[in-house]
Amino acid sequence: MQPQVYLTRAMEARTIIIMAGTLHYASDTRKKLATTLAFISIPLSGFITDIYLPSFPSMAHQLGVSEKDIQLTLTVFFLSYGISQLFVGSLLDSIGRYKASMGALAAIVVTSLLISTTNNVHLIVLFRLLQGISTAFLVVAKRAFFMDLYEAEVRKKLLSYFTIVWSCGPIIAPFVGGYLQKLFNWQSNFYFLALYAGVLFMLEAIYSGETIPNRKSYRIQEAIGTYKMMLGNGSFVLGLLILGLAYSVALVFNISGPFVIESFFHYGPVVVGYCTLLLGFAWMVGGIISKQMLNGDLRQRVLGATFGQLALITVLLLTGLFSQQLILLVSFAFLVHACSGFLYNIFFTDSMLQFPNSSGVAGGLIGGTVYITTSISSFIISSVGTIRTQQDMAFRYLVVSVLLLVVSQMIVGRLAKRKLSAAV
Repeated sequence: MQPQVYLTRAMEARTIIIMAGTLHYASDTRKKLATTLAFISIPLSGFITDIYLPSFPSMAHQLGVSEKDIQLTLTVFFLSYGISQLFVGSLLDSIGRYKASMGALAAIVVTSLLISTTNNVHLIVLFRLLQGISTAFLVVAKRAFFMDLYEAEVRKKLLSYFTIVWSCGPIIAPFVGGYLQKLFNWQSNFYFLALYAGVLFMLEAIYSGETIPNRKSYRIQEAIGTYKMMLGNGSFVLGLLILGLAYSVALVFNISGPFVIESFFHYGPVVVGYCTLLLGFAWMVGGIISKQMLNGDLRQRVLGATFGQLALITVLLLTGLFSQQLILLVSFAFLVHACSGFLYNIFFTDSMLQFPNSSGVAGGLIGGTVYITTSISSFIISSVGTIRTQQDMAFRYLVVSVLLLVVSQMIVGRLAKRKLSAAV
């Protein structure tokens, strides 16, 4: 027994030493600074996605390529970002969060500078693919940050803020990008990204640190087992699909909005920026309302948002038969995006809290599924016919919204069966 006692004590001592090197043993001031930096890092993914949207037409013209080639740079980013997150989670549970975040920020700086110095669209697609992988490491690490460092109610509260803070990226990025395009050129968007990531890298090096208390040795069989366990949970999987489809609704405007606003309504990139700013704010409003109703009846919240969204899109389609105006399109789109933000916040918080002991894997699966769904949606949206008018956009809104309603009905049905079983 004696050797076993010594072994147990040695393992406990090793755990204490590892813990002492994490933020768990840091001062409250440093924890607050590190948490603030984590929240500042979250919108970066939205900036990488959306800041150059107002520059789409200009990039297509200057690079001498088609609209679909420029849209491909966004689709490839989504695809690499999504697929990477599926595997990054279990890896971060093994190697830790901090070094992975620092490496990701450095890679974002380098790839942004490389994109801004090339006129070859194929190289831009390649660098965007690398940016997707780097962003996956950063975002999954920051999702796990809150699960590692905080407990119970504090964790739930901070996670409910996550999607609200994240929405600052899609809100602010196109607005900034519109002015950068007007004052300079499309390359200035990527200089801005390099600056953003570079400043974060320096501040993280000074104030942040590791958060995982106990690293898990990476075993492929254990990782596969964890994935099987999570993907075997029907409610979790349906929640992931809802997250992907909710974001795909917002993506309809991101992909097609710049071309419709500039070619059909004949406005410039600054107007594109303002419109995307407003719709990003709509997503945030939806998230805030959802947070205020965090303890309400899930079934009523989900059905109210999905049926409301479908009704709004139907009215937009019917109205477009008589009049197509930018103010009309944006007004309806504001309410549609608010419904999506509302749904996204509900299911993001619920999904993250289902597996607190494997937060890296859970966060990776959530982000991966969302962006794989989004990349497929973006490819279909940009490939199936040309989007030139308000009606073209409204029809695509309708298709994604119907899919969202169907999946929502499935998860509501599961909840009803669960309540019935509990009552019996």
